[in-house]
Amino acid sequence: MNKIFSAGRLLQYRLLSGSPNSVHSPFVFELYNTVIRDKTPFYFHLDVESLRSKMLLDNTVIDVRDFGTGGKKNSRRKLSVRYIASHFVQGKKYGALLSRLVNHFKPRGILELGTSLGITTLYMALPDKNAKLITLEGCPETANLAAKNFSRLGASNIELRVGEFGSTLEEACRDLKQLDFVLFDGNHRYESTMKYFHTCLNYVDEESVFVFDDIYWSPQMEKAWKEIKANEKISVSIDLYHMGLVFFRKGIPKQDFVLKF
Repeated sequence: MNKIFSAGRLLQYRLLSGSPNSVHSPFVFELYNTVIRDKTPFYFHLDVESLRSKMLLDNTVIDVRDFGTGGKKNSRRKLSVRYIASHFVQGKKYGALLSRLVNHFKPRGILELGTSLGITTLYMALPDKNAKLITLEGCPETANLAAKNFSRLGASNIELRVGEFGSTLEEACRDLKQLDFVLFDGNHRYESTMKYFHTCLNYVDEESVFVFDDIYWSPQMEKAWKEIKANEKISVSIDLYHMGLVFFRKGIPKQDFVLKF
């Protein structure tokens, strides 16, 4: 992560982000007030956070393959599970947001690019166990830990596929047939993000929701975010600083929102 860049963008976000009163789109106003700002926990959140707590105490060292979060492309590093849990796993605040979004939109087909330890995956899979969730992970040893976490919470609706996204993404899209909800959280490089975005675009309809993590991770991610929200298929974008949401609703004037979260 480019910490200086991200800090500057955080200051900009705080200056630009609007309150509920600044939202004049009925669709976004309802979503913001009933889903994004809602803090009501789901029954399973304690179970997921209990898993996170165990990961944060686990000093086991594993071989981690890095496909795009930083350093050299396809690099390998020895990292402890606790380090991964504290640096590369979605926080509780945003995990809970993903649960609320899934519960609100009720997607049948969910795709996640970047499983990590599976904490975020569980936040999306558990609101509705009838939904099918395919999660893609490039690192075999990290994926092995995630699979154990899924088993511990009985998340039988999760299908974990291991391999580089370039070889697993297209098949996952075809198997889901329609992408109702997608979380992009596995590569923070401009070219890769745009490539995966355009692949997924072929499987959307107007009810689809795309969520992009770490949109201000680096200048490359900011560039990707700007191009994504400008895409002609997208009608509404919501910038929450750490995450960006885009929607494909027809009959809605194209608008971009920066909202407090």
